[in-house]
Amino acid sequence: MQTRRFGRLGWPVSEIGYGMWGMAGWTGSNDEQSLAALDQAVALGCTFFDTAWAYGDGRSERFLGEIVRRHRGKRLYTATKVPPKNRRWPGRAEDTLDDVFPPDHIREYTERSLVNLGVERIDLQQFHVWSDAWAGDERWQRAVSDLKAEGLIGGFGISVNRWEPANVLRALETGLVDSVQVVYNIFDQSPEDVLFGVCRERDIAVIARVPFDEGSLTGTLTRDSRWPEEDFRSHYFFPDHLTAVIDRVDRLKRIVPPGMTLPELALRFILQHPDVSTVIPGMRRPEHVVANLRLSDGAKLPDDLMSALRTHRWDRSFALQ
Repeated sequence: MQTRRFGRLGWPVSEIGYGMWGMAGWTGSNDEQSLAALDQAVALGCTFFDTAWAYGDGRSERFLGEIVRRHRGKRLYTATKVPPKNRRWPGRAEDTLDDVFPPDHIREYTERSLVNLGVERIDLQQFHVWSDAWAGDERWQRAVSDLKAEGLIGGFGISVNRWEPANVLRALETGLVDSVQVVYNIFDQSPEDVLFGVCRERDIAVIARVPFDEGSLTGTLTRDSRWPEEDFRSHYFFPDHLTAVIDRVDRLKRIVPPGMTLPELALRFILQHPDVSTVIPGMRRPEHVVANLRLSDGAKLPDDLMSALRTHRWDRSFALQ
């Protein structure tokens, strides 16, 4: 497993981390299988695990806490997130800080996560939504500074809205943000436009999430794919969007090199970017862990293939949701 420096925090984290959303609320998740997959990831050198209180109301955090206790001899980095108080995703500028992250709420959910994880310090605490409309409010800044000063969190990050990678730049100017978590994949290349450069200049870590576009870049979806109403994918892949996604995936499959799978191509595209500190695919089965983590081998995609992948950029908007 290759490691990368996690921005100014200096942590040597595995370049392929673990996104833990899918094991707490997606259809088909199995607790025993999820824990086995997490154990497998640790065995293969994964050291960065990203969860959130909202993933099963603390259930995913408790999974991570169990894994940390099982592997006390290994340095595993825990990252979680404070949910917005109003439970609205994505963050909206018309909401006030009191609606989403009042100081007492930030502290309350940090303390809840500490209990769920069973640790004295969360390595990385993040806001689960964001709008730069709140960037200048000193109350969240003081709350974050206090948590750091008290040693309850090691670093602070922001998970930015899907398809709005620049909607965090004002917050970065405060100097309090140690990492940014952003959707970045073959389709969603817009973080390269501005965000990555700013993070590089300020030595802020970049966590690339949704590497497989919620599953479309695994190549396993069809035009008939359906999910239960409570499953996020039933809303993300509404009929018109699913049709457009499948059309684009079909075109992308034509340039997958012989001997390579579409998921491998998707992960290698992200790993190719030097500004990415870690990528966090969701993995619920040990075999998925093995398939993904083996790609941390330093191999590069050829320039002509990278150029071809650039043409598959897809600038989407919240109008799709």
